[in-house]
Amino acid sequence: MNREEAKKKAQALVAQMDVLEAAAQLSYDAPALDRLNIPEYNWWNEALHGVARAGVATSFPQAIGMAAAFDPEMVERLGDIAATEGRAKYNALSKKGDRDIYKGLTFWSPNINIFRDPRWGRGHETYGEDPTLTTELGKAYIRGLQGSGEYMKTAACAKHFAVHSGPEAERHHFNVNPTKKDMEETYLPAFEAAVKEADVESVMGAYNAVNGYPCCGSPELLQEYLREKWGFQGHVVSDCWAIRDFHENHHYTDTPAQSSAAALKAGTDLNCGCTYRCLLTALAQKLITEDDIRQAAVRLFTTRYLLGIMDGQETEFDKIPYSKVECKEHICAAIEAAEKGIVLLKNDGILPLNKEKLTSIGVVGPNANSRIALIGNYHGTSSRYITVLEGIQDEVGDDVRVYYAEGCHLFKDRVENLGQPNDRIAEALVVADQSDVVVLVLGLDETLEGEEGDTGNADASGDKLSLLLPESQRKLAAAVLDSGKPVILCLMAGSAIDISDIADRAAAVVQLWYPGARGGKAAADILFGKRSPSGKLPVTFYYESALEEMPAFTDYSMKNRTYRYYTGKALYPFGYGLTYGDTKALSVTFDGKQARVLVRNDGVDTEDVLQLYIQDMASPDAATNPKLCAFQRIHLAEGEEKEITLPLPARAFQVCNEDGQWVSGSGKWTLYASFGQPDARTQELTGNKAASCVIE
Repeated sequence: MNREEAKKKAQALVAQMDVLEAAAQLSYDAPALDRLNIPEYNWWNEALHGVARAGVATSFPQAIGMAAAFDPEMVERLGDIAATEGRAKYNALSKKGDRDIYKGLTFWSPNINIFRDPRWGRGHETYGEDPTLTTELGKAYIRGLQGSGEYMKTAACAKHFAVHSGPEAERHHFNVNPTKKDMEETYLPAFEAAVKEADVESVMGAYNAVNGYPCCGSPELLQEYLREKWGFQGHVVSDCWAIRDFHENHHYTDTPAQSSAAALKAGTDLNCGCTYRCLLTALAQKLITEDDIRQAAVRLFTTRYLLGIMDGQETEFDKIPYSKVECKEHICAAIEAAEKGIVLLKNDGILPLNKEKLTSIGVVGPNANSRIALIGNYHGTSSRYITVLEGIQDEVGDDVRVYYAEGCHLFKDRVENLGQPNDRIAEALVVADQSDVVVLVLGLDETLEGEEGDTGNADASGDKLSLLLPESQRKLAAAVLDSGKPVILCLMAGSAIDISDIADRAAAVVQLWYPGARGGKAAADILFGKRSPSGKLPVTFYYESALEEMPAFTDYSMKNRTYRYYTGKALYPFGYGLTYGDTKALSVTFDGKQARVLVRNDGVDTEDVLQLYIQDMASPDAATNPKLCAFQRIHLAEGEEKEITLPLPARAFQVCNEDGQWVSGSGKWTLYASFGQPDARTQELTGNKAASCVIE
C-alpha cells in the first residue's frame, strides 16, 4: 500500500469521528473505537537492540556494540530480525487480546543522536560520535525494521530530534543554542538522511529546547526542517512526558492546554504522556482548531494503514509464527554481531588463548558473571544468558580448571554490607595464584551509565562524573596486576573509559561493550581464537585529563570534541581496533568517482574494516582533523592482497561554513586509506601508516 492510498483511507476514517474521538487517538495509549471497528493501540514500543520490554526476544549487542562492527548490512539484518520478532509477538498476543504497552508495531528506535561528550549516560544507545557512521547505520536499521514489502513490517522512529546528548539531569529544562555550522555538520545529518534516504515513518522530539523552543514544540525543527526542507511525510511523537515540560520546566507556556496547543501546532502528532488530554480545553480556548486535531489523527492512521493492521487488511507478515521469537537463526546472528563488534585494544601476543596449553584460568571481576552487564538498557528478556565466566567455562569444558572470584562490588567498597572494605580482593588473589592466566572483567552497567530516571536506573544517576572506573575496581585491578600473572582485561561498558594505568600493565585489553544476552559466548570465541576480533571504536577513548580541555558538558560546541575536532592525544582513537591478522593499506588512488585501495594481510585470516578519511587542505571551514568519508568491512585470507573500491559521496568534497551551508571545498584534498584513522596515535598503536593521495 502506498502512502497516498493509506492517507486517503485515514482521511475517510477520521472524517467519521467526532472531535472528541479524534483527539483521544493522539495519545500513545489510543483507545478502541468500537463503532468504527478500531481496536485499542499502544504506540509505545522499543527495539533499540532487539524487541524490548515485552517478554522474551533475541538480545543483540547494545547499539554502541552494533556500531563497533562498522557493518551496515549486519545492522539492517538485525533490524529485520527485530521486526520479524515484533510481528510474531504482535500476531500471537493480539489474538489473546493483549494490546498493552510494548506490544505494538511502532518501534521508537533507532537513537541517532551524536555521542559528542564521553560523560553522557545514554551514549551507548547511539551509533557513536561520527555523523557519517551514525547516518549509515541509522539508515540500515530503519530499512531493516520497515522492510521493503507492500506493507511496512514495523514502523521505525528516529530519535531524539534534535541536538540532544545530555546532561541527563538537565534535559527537561535545558536550552541548546548550537552554531549553525554545528547544527548542519554534526547534529542534523543523520536525521536528514533518515527522512530523505530511509523514509523513516516516525520522528521523536527531544526533551530539551533548541534556540529557545522546546523540541516537541519547535516550528524550526518540526516544520522548517522536517516537513518543508526534508519533505517528511510520517508522524511526529513526543518523548515521554516532554510536552508537560513546556509549562513545568521550560516555562515556555503556563498551562497544560497551552502546552498541548504549542506542540500540536508545531507538528507533534502523538503525545507520549497525558498532556494531550487537554486538547479539547485548548480547542475551547481557540488555541487550536478542529482541523489541527484531525490532521494529526490522519497522520497516525496513515501509519496504521501502512502497517496493514486496520480492519479488513491482510499482510504478508500476518502469518509469521511465534516460533520465530528467539529462534536459533536469530540467536546465531546476535552472537555474530557481538563478535564483530568486540574491539581488541591491546595484545602483547597472549591472545588468542590456546586451551591445550593451559591447565587453569582465573576469571575475576564484578562483571565476569553479571547478566546486567550483558544487556545494556532498553532490553528484552532472554531465555538464556551466557556471561563471560560461563562462556569461558563452556569453551574449555573439563579440560581446563576455571576459577572464579567476584573480586569487588561494581562500585561500593565491599560486597557484603557487614564485611570490611575490599572484602573480595583476597579471594581474587587466591584465584590468581591458582591460575595460569587471569581474565579480569571490569566496567559499568546500566545502573552507572544510563537514562535519567529510566527503569534500569531508578536512582537517576544518568551521566558519568568521571572517565575512570569506580575506585573499588581500580583497587582490584591493581592487586591482580601485582600478582605477577598475565592479565587479560575485558571491559564491559558502553562508553569511553580511561583504563590507561591498567592497560599499560595488562597483557591484552578487549572491549566487549554490552554484548547481548549470550555475549559471553562471543567473548569466549574471540579470546580463544575461534574468530579474529575486527571491531573498531565508534567513539574516542580519552584520558581523564581530556575533560579539562573540552567545553563544558552543557556547551554543545564541537570545539575539541570527538576525533574530528580533538587536538589532544587519545588513549584509543576513533576507528581503532586490532585483529589477529596483520592488515594494511598499501596504496590509494581516486578516479573521480571512487577510491581504489590496495590492501594486504600478512597474518591469519581475518575480517577488518577499511576506512577512508579526507582532509580539505585549505578551506578555513574544514574540520580540524581528517573526517571519515567511507568505510567497508572486508575479509582477507592469510597472505591475501586485493584491490577494494569504495565510492565517495559528494559531501566528502564539501565543507560546512559558519552559516550552516554546505559549499564546495578548496579544491585540494588529501585522501587517506587505512584500517584506522590516519592520526599519529593510531600509527603508534598499530605500527602502520595510512596510505594517502592528493586529489585536486
